Amino acid sequence: MLNIRLATVSTSIFTTLSYLLCVAFGLLAPERIHMHHLLELLLPSFTWIDLGSFFLGLVESVLWGVYLGGGFAMVYNMVFHLSPPRDAR
Repeated sequence: MLNIRLATVSTSIFTTLSYLLCVAFGLLAPERIHMHHLLELLLPSFTWIDLGSFFLGLVESVLWGVYLGGGFAMVYNMVFHLSPPRDAR
């Protein structure tokens, strides 16, 4: 069984770090190879890049992590409870 809080915090940290890495890569790499188009597709109202948009993207990436981690943990726990017990060997 998964701890929902632990899964949610873990995925929120992961999505936040991924966002920060994408932004850092976008600032350092030439424009033709960075990922601002993907960020603009995945994060509503995000535009490349100003201070307000940066913090909006940060908040949205945390919320995506909460959604993914909490959702996955709840579905996993439901399937875990509904599955038949395994034979003890």
